[in-house]
Amino acid sequence: MPFAVEVLCYIDCMLFDHELVPQAAAKPRSFIGLMSIYESNYLRLLRVIPELERLDGYYQSRVAGDCSLHLEIIERTRYTVTLSLSYFFSENGKRVADPDLKIRAYLDGHLAEAMNLDGSHRHLALRRLCREYRCELDQRWRRNIVLNKWLEYLVDQGHLILER
Repeated sequence: MPFAVEVLCYIDCMLFDHELVPQAAAKPRSFIGLMSIYESNYLRLLRVIPELERLDGYYQSRVAGDCSLHLEIIERTRYTVTLSLSYFFSENGKRVADPDLKIRAYLDGHLAEAMNLDGSHRHLALRRLCREYRCELDQRWRRNIVLNKWLEYLVDQGHLILER
């Protein structure tokens, strides 16, 4: 078969962009949508804490122009790491964590879930996110959207926690 005919046969069998069916986006509050957020949370968490699988104890990240980020490994099992991730502020002489997130990372599944999130925040952007998602999404969805956006912010600020 001449080269020109082979090329035409190959082109005839190719799919063009307009022929591709885009994958459907996961719907909010669906199980698939929630798992997608967990996966995104894990990837973002690794950008802030690349040595997550090895760390144990208490760590801080300090960057110019942002609050100190505090990490404490609460529990470690073979397949999970439970940690707290917070900023700390002084309010009426007391140390207040905000946001006060408890996160469980599933090492084998490459997922990270916000286990709890206090509903009151001193940060306008976090209050807006909670208010925006309160009516339409359940608590789990809301907690993990907030975690996802905060992790994105922490990466943008340059936070990085490494083993000492």
